[in-house]
Amino acid sequence: MKKVVFIGAGPGDPELITLKGKRYLEQADVVIYAGSLLNPQILNYAKPSAQLYDSAKMSLPEVLKVMVEGAKAGKLVARVNDGDPSFYGAIQEQMDALDKEKIEYFRVPGVSCLQGGAAALNRELTLPNITQTVIITRPAGRTPVPEAETISKLAAHLATMVIFLGTPHIARVVEELVKGGYPKDTPVSVVYKATWPEQKIVKGTLNDIVTKVKAAGITETALIYVGKVLNPQGYDLSKLYDPAFTTGFRKGEE
Repeated sequence: MKKVVFIGAGPGDPELITLKGKRYLEQADVVIYAGSLLNPQILNYAKPSAQLYDSAKMSLPEVLKVMVEGAKAGKLVARVNDGDPSFYGAIQEQMDALDKEKIEYFRVPGVSCLQGGAAALNRELTLPNITQTVIITRPAGRTPVPEAETISKLAAHLATMVIFLGTPHIARVVEELVKGGYPKDTPVSVVYKATWPEQKIVKGTLNDIVTKVKAAGITETALIYVGKVLNPQGYDLSKLYDPAFTTGFRKGEE
């Protein structure tokens, strides 16, 4: 019996899959990929004889059937997700099912679109004296959000916030952010399809981002970044490189 490998294939740029992820994808006999989100160029790494299945057109029982039958037939099965499936990846239910079938699996992490978007913006999401926290969340939709995790309640921290699946509801998202405590002049950036050739970035504030995003025609496949780090002013320099600061590798200047 072979194993199942869950591969995070990166945010879009086919070169952002890890070397390890690429190696297992090249070896896989069966490839189940998230066709609605994955850059199809990633599939060029699969061998010609690999059986390809687009999970966007499959239900959970259908995905599990392919996984289980493939592994029990002695095939290496690759479950390929966009970004990194550690959050909003819907893989826990798949791993639990594989546990019940006593099929071994392992994970190869990937570069998240969160990181891809931050790179596109050329921004560090945590800055001394600005914020040391990044909140990853999403607004309620068909999948509900716990009451304690509503955007307005999370916004009270005034940390950097990265909001998935929010552009279809961006007016409501902005309303909740302001209700939670972010000033209306808080910088906001929306990154559409980070690292893809068609990547698009819209920058503004909570005052005008809704109008700008609608004018750009962005309705999905985008992340909303919120916080002072997007227009950093008055942040402290890192102690790590402060000439007067002693670390385990360098003695500070007297």
